[in-house]
Amino acid sequence: MTNLVIKNGRVLDPANGRDEVTSILVENGVVKKIGRVRDTGNAQIVDATGLLVCPGFIDLHTHLREPGREDKETIQTGTRAAAAGGFTSVCAIPNTNPVIDSQTGLKFVFARAETDACVNVFPYAAVTKGQAGEEIVDFGDLVYYGARGFTDDGHPVANAEIMRRSLEYSAMFNVPIMDHCEDLSLTADGVMHEGFYSTKLGLKGIPALSESTQVARDVELAEYTGGHVHICHVSKSESLVYIRRGKERGVRVTCEATPHHLTLTDKCLEDYDTAFKVNPPIGCEEDRQALIEALKDSTIDCIATDHAPHTDIEKDQPLTDAPFGMIGLETASPVLYTNLVVPGLVPLELLIEKMTAAPARIVHLEPHGSLSENAPADITLINLDKEFTVDRDFLFSKSWNSPFLGMKLRGSIEATIVGGKIVFRNRAFA
Repeated sequence: MTNLVIKNGRVLDPANGRDEVTSILVENGVVKKIGRVRDTGNAQIVDATGLLVCPGFIDLHTHLREPGREDKETIQTGTRAAAAGGFTSVCAIPNTNPVIDSQTGLKFVFARAETDACVNVFPYAAVTKGQAGEEIVDFGDLVYYGARGFTDDGHPVANAEIMRRSLEYSAMFNVPIMDHCEDLSLTADGVMHEGFYSTKLGLKGIPALSESTQVARDVELAEYTGGHVHICHVSKSESLVYIRRGKERGVRVTCEATPHHLTLTDKCLEDYDTAFKVNPPIGCEEDRQALIEALKDSTIDCIATDHAPHTDIEKDQPLTDAPFGMIGLETASPVLYTNLVVPGLVPLELLIEKMTAAPARIVHLEPHGSLSENAPADITLINLDKEFTVDRDFLFSKSWNSPFLGMKLRGSIEATIVGGKIVFRNRAFA
């Protein structure tokens, strides 16, 4: 393996409290030294002058669609999109076809990632068999074979008894239950956030209660069982109230927010553009502001993309018929940097922490998410000053259902290094 020296970059590593212009020596795929490197030997030199150098991003919520919907995304195309976005590790959601609910499914993902992936892939397993919500999976077997967490994402765990038992297994095996919180009876056939704009547009709204009531239930069950519940894609201010109270009581509850919920509002659906149709729906400005404050006070633990590819044929339907979901791996970092850091709403150090060390802690991936000595050399280089416009040529995902097409952003990913290997640099793959 070729050794690397990344010279003269601004090294920002929140896990270790480091923020300085210095160099990094990478040997045999791990971080060997941070500081002045006098003897580079035969190492490859990467000049990072003027660039931000940080731990590779970790996404806890990526739909890779394989097996079953390779027309939308594959492990190969999804991980290329991840690398282009500065992500060095992704956690794969198991709502595939067939559902990843057995050791066979996990083995498939690991085997395909071994041959096709250009970043680390850590799969989840389903909470219930076939994600049908009726019978829990064999937790012990799936943990043994590498499941990093359990989720029926795409579907809520509606049955409280099943959620309770799952959280008891969570406590036993020290893995999180990642819940998509939604009361389907309240969602009904809604297509967007219930509020001013749903009324104005004449569209059926989804009330905030659809999310928050199940968040409240999950926090109570986590407290009762001692298990770890992780709330996926929290989007409403009402939900944050229950999460914050749970944390104050010492409940093992964590949560994630997405770039689109942190930067967009339901006003964006005024043109009936299906690229903005997502579940949970994008909230109002009050929700967005509440999410930003919760990110700053650590009620929200981390940022995750909920990268959800769909084909043009599926999205090119009336808003009421098109599927929920949008892609987000390539745009997550620049969208957040442009809309939150540049205006001074969120410190850069906090944003990097929420995309590196924080997600690593939730699913126990340490020392991934840091530049600690002997940690895997998963590193992202960013030009914070470089502007670009998002177009289809910018995207490497197999699908193009991005709400950020046409948007001018700052913070270009210049290189992504995984295990000491440069996998993406100057808009090209190794």
